Amino acid sequence: MYPVLFEIPGVGFEVPSFGVLVATGFLFGIWLWGRILAKYGTDPENDPTNAGDVAVWLLIGVIGGARLMYVGVETSRYLTADVTPAMQEYFEAETKEARTAALNKVYVENPENHELTPKLSIGYDFLHDPLKVFFVWEGGLVMFGGLFGAILLGAWAGRRRKMHIMNGMDTGLVAGFVGQSIGRWGCLLVGDDYGSVVPERFRDLPFPITLTVPSAEWLREHPKSLFDDALAGEVLWATQPWMSINALMVAGVAWLVLKRRRFYGQVTGVVLIHYSITRFLIEMFRGDDVRGVWFGGAVSTSQLVAVLGVVVGIVVLLRSRRSPLPPAPVTP
Repeated sequence: MYPVLFEIPGVGFEVPSFGVLVATGFLFGIWLWGRILAKYGTDPENDPTNAGDVAVWLLIGVIGGARLMYVGVETSRYLTADVTPAMQEYFEAETKEARTAALNKVYVENPENHELTPKLSIGYDFLHDPLKVFFVWEGGLVMFGGLFGAILLGAWAGRRRKMHIMNGMDTGLVAGFVGQSIGRWGCLLVGDDYGSVVPERFRDLPFPITLTVPSAEWLREHPKSLFDDALAGEVLWATQPWMSINALMVAGVAWLVLKRRRFYGQVTGVVLIHYSITRFLIEMFRGDDVRGVWFGGAVSTSQLVAVLGVVVGIVVLLRSRRSPLPPAPVTP
């Protein structure tokens, strides 16, 4: 795990591995989308060029949608929590020492709130310092929100460029999930989206089924890592590689459907259903509850959205049947 790839000499600027891989995945996805549109676009001559213009809005949609969902999850979790006076004192503390003292009071008051309180402070900070909503570099993205944000802004931008919206989504999702498969490795390098602790009987399974968190000493030397200090040396489910492999599988299925589709929107509907189901299953092995858990930890926010994703995918398939592809030209 390498949260920082390298530091630029003389400047002291650290190049984050997560940002580099996400950017690489996005740029490769846009390039691939143009190649796909050259063959499957409704306007093969202009669609690849239009894709580059739409890409800017796709990037805004991915980041904006992912951030807004994260902010919504965290503020909702804070607003629905039973906040005690000691917890409120922690939220309002302005120094590290004051927060430590307040957290000790929380533990004495109710040990179960000791771990919960720092997590609730994220939502408190968003409500009381709204500018923090824009501090994306501090972390906090929910990629389901990024998917829907990209679809919405991408559709709007594509319509302005007179692209066929459903065909743009069909082709764009193939390229987008290939790009996501690259970006997800950034999650592994920075220690984000990690899995839960593996039961003892499964700990001998090979990578990428499981992974071992670095030592406590390593975590102290690499403070940019998002692995919790309490997980030092633990064996976790390797959910980051799982999500990368899953994204590549979704892209593969989408590509097969694209080559055989009978109507515009068929790929989009299949992708929404496929990704939602597989993401729901992977979430069962996640160990970081920063993305929000509900009903006593029974389900995560992503699982709730996944159920909605299946419903939307089914609706897209049913409605899109009204948009059959034009017959292929007959070669003389």
